[in-house]
Amino acid sequence: MKFEHWFFNATPGSGFKPSWLIVAVFLIAYPGFSSDFFTFQIGAYSLILGTIALSLMMLAGYGGMISLAQMTVAGLAGYLVAILGDNSVGVMGLGWPWWLTVFVAISLAALFSAFVGAISVRTEGIYTIMITLAIAVALFYFVRQNYTIFNGFTGFAGVEPPTTFGVYWRNPLPFYYLCLAIAVLSLWAVFYISRSTFGLSLQAIRDNPRRMRSLGFNVAAHRIFAYFLSGIIAATAGVLMVWFNGRISPGSVGVEVVIDILVIAVVGGLRHPVGPFLGAIVFVLLENFAIDLIDRERFNTVIGLALLLIVLFSPDGLLGLWRRARQRLSAARQTRLAAGRATRDGGSESYNSLSNP
Repeated sequence: MKFEHWFFNATPGSGFKPSWLIVAVFLIAYPGFSSDFFTFQIGAYSLILGTIALSLMMLAGYGGMISLAQMTVAGLAGYLVAILGDNSVGVMGLGWPWWLTVFVAISLAALFSAFVGAISVRTEGIYTIMITLAIAVALFYFVRQNYTIFNGFTGFAGVEPPTTFGVYWRNPLPFYYLCLAIAVLSLWAVFYISRSTFGLSLQAIRDNPRRMRSLGFNVAAHRIFAYFLSGIIAATAGVLMVWFNGRISPGSVGVEVVIDILVIAVVGGLRHPVGPFLGAIVFVLLENFAIDLIDRERFNTVIGLALLLIVLFSPDGLLGLWRRARQRLSAARQTRLAAGRATRDGGSESYNSLSNP
C-alpha cells in the first residue's frame, strides 16, 4: 500500500498504518526535545485549537454545514467552568467539584450547539454561515454586557485545572499530554462517526438531502445531532482552553477568534480530520513568531493572505498540497520506470537482431 493511502485513507479497523506510528512516536516524544514554551504555548495550544477546528471539519466535511459558532460553543463551556467551579474575581464561582463542573459544562455547551443546529439546519450555504455568525455575535455581546453571571467585560480569572493523583495539570508536561489525549480521542471519534451508519447517512444527506428525505430519513434530526456531537468535541476543547489561559473574557468568544477557527480548518483542509491540526500548527506558529517580524495590526493581514493563497492554489488546504505533491512524485517515478523499461526492451531487441541476423 502506498504512503498516501496509509495517511489519507486511515479509518478505524482499516489495519496498521506506519505513518500513524511515526506521527504518534513524534507527538509522544515531543516534550523530550522541546522547551516548556514549545511544549505548552505551541504544542498544547495547537492541539486545543485543532480540536475545536476538528468539530467544524466534522460539520463541514461530513455534513456540508459551515458553522461559525464552534468557538462560541467552546467559550460557553469555558465560562461554565469558571461559573460553576472556582475563580478569583469574587463573582459566581459556585465551587462545584471539578469532575461535575466539567461534565455539566460540556453537556450544556453541547446542548447549546444542538440549539444552534436547530435554528440553522433548515438553511444552506451563506445563510447557515450568517445565522451561526449572528448567534456567535449575540453571545459575545451578551456576556460582555451581563455582569451578574458572566461578569461583563472583565470576565473571570484564576480558573485553575484540578490537581489529581498528585499532578497539577497546568504544568507544561502533564497539560500537553492531557491535550494530546483529548485530541487523539476526538480524532478517533470523528473517524468512527464517519464510518458509522449515522455518519454515512449524514454524508449522503450532504450530497443529496432531497433524495434522503424521500427515502424516509429525517434530514433535520441528523443535522441537529451532528451539531450536538460536534458540540461535545468543541466544548471539551473549550474546557482545556480556559485551563490553558487561566481566565476567560468576552474576547475569548469575539468575532475575531470565531473567524480564526474557520481559517484554521480551511488552511489545514476540510476533507480530512487531520487537516484542522495542520492548520492549527501553522496558525499558532505564525501567531507566535510572525509578530516578531510584523506589527500586531498587520498579523490578520498575513493570515488573510495565507488563507487567500491556500484557497486559490489548493481548495483542499495543506493536505491537498501534500496530496498533489505525492501524486506528482509518484507520476514522475512511474515515468522514469517506464522509460527505463523501454530502454531495456529496446536494448534487448537490438541485441537479439544482432545475434540473429
